[in-house]
Amino acid sequence: MIDGLLELAVVIPTFNEKANVPTLIAKLDQALAGRNWEAIFVDDDSPDGTADAARAIARLDKRVRVIQRIGRRGLSSACIEGMCATAAPVVAVIDGDLQHDETLLPAMLDLLKGADIDVVVGSRFVDGGGTGEWDRDRVAKSAFATKLSRRVLKADLSDPMSGFFMIRSDIVRHLAPGLSAIGFKILLDLLTASPQPLRFVELPYTFRVRTEGESKLDHVVALEYLIALYDRMFGRVVPVRFAMFSAIGVFGVGIHMAVLTALFVGFGANFLAGEIVATLAALTFNFFLNNALTYRDRRLKGWRQLLDGWVSFAVICAVGAVANVGIAAFLYEMRDGAWAASALIGVLVGAVWNYALSSKFTWGRY
Repeated sequence: MIDGLLELAVVIPTFNEKANVPTLIAKLDQALAGRNWEAIFVDDDSPDGTADAARAIARLDKRVRVIQRIGRRGLSSACIEGMCATAAPVVAVIDGDLQHDETLLPAMLDLLKGADIDVVVGSRFVDGGGTGEWDRDRVAKSAFATKLSRRVLKADLSDPMSGFFMIRSDIVRHLAPGLSAIGFKILLDLLTASPQPLRFVELPYTFRVRTEGESKLDHVVALEYLIALYDRMFGRVVPVRFAMFSAIGVFGVGIHMAVLTALFVGFGANFLAGEIVATLAALTFNFFLNNALTYRDRRLKGWRQLLDGWVSFAVICAVGAVANVGIAAFLYEMRDGAWAASALIGVLVGAVWNYALSSKFTWGRY
């Protein structure tokens, strides 16, 4: 490292990017020649050995550090941990897939040093920038997501979805307690969390094509983005995790009613037996969907954790399930065959118990 004070930390959130690690370090070394910098890989325990690959380089290059997160997942939360783990006055976020233009980093740093600016954003949508070889479908989806985010942001930022930016470290540390850490758009989280508008400048760059590894974009990531927008708009009124849990519960009601209808109406089964089976079916559906979405950052993995989690979830909901079945059966008898209304009321009574207890004892143990 060059003599002098540390100027810049480059935070690189990774998951299964082992092949890109040495290439990225070499590119940073070339782009930041003459600067005092460090690279912080924040790896979500990649099964391909990304953290080990970064550590192997760190033994020879003291500018490289590794944070390996165990039992935690998520790009935004990884960025927050990395940005708060440096003594550098300025911190940049860049993806580990080589699709961002690292040659822009010196210009970003110079702007933050010489101007009254809080954030410099690498933008694909200002003059001189571009999305590279994106197809029409991806361009359209990105444009729609950008339009949504600008409604929340209420600022004239052309690329609020950018994952490539540089910011003053003291701002991040100040904002960190109020960040949602949901999804993969940490820039949007930072900008919307600040009580005062952050001063920003955008610099153009062209998004590159990934050459190694696989894209992390999927339908769950897209859903997380919508969840993050909800959190910024309504999260103070109804917490986002509770809103998701409740929404999945509504789908569970549909499963419950579909199973009960099939058994009771379609096959002529006893109502009480049908109600018990429908309750178990809805409980199982709710468990697996909550595990995949609501508690994605605490997701249970492997057959043992999933089995333990399901049993825990079932036990926690046992009181609600008993109330559900008992009240539904009682109302069915009292209301002379009003099976649908009886079942719905039973579901509502049983659902009261689920959220708080499962958050603590099912998804809070690992």
